[in-house]
Amino acid sequence: MKFEVLEKGDVTLMNIGGRITLGSGDIKMRDKLLEQLDKGKKKIVLDLGEVSFIDSAGLGELVAAYTSARRHGAQVKLANLTKKIDDLLDITRLSSVFETFDSADDAVKSF
Repeated sequence: MKFEVLEKGDVTLMNIGGRITLGSGDIKMRDKLLEQLDKGKKKIVLDLGEVSFIDSAGLGELVAAYTSARRHGAQVKLANLTKKIDDLLDITRLSSVFETFDSADDAVKSF
């Protein structure tokens, strides 16, 4: 699992790569996001363009990320969804929960 955290003005961009699955990425993603929230970051974009696979635990962590951000008064937006992940969000109806964007730049500009 790969994480790269960049600052684009007042927006935190987290580039995530690899698999977000039970035991191999879900907890790492949670820890990285909570680290940003604890630093007071309020605008976060998760760039999922390099995520090759996400399972139910990974989806659960996306929902937990959204919930944690709301509790901290922050927003999380998703960018660069692969077709598989976009379809998965549609099937699970999570596409109505998350704001999604075709590119990380579009997501950053949306704040």
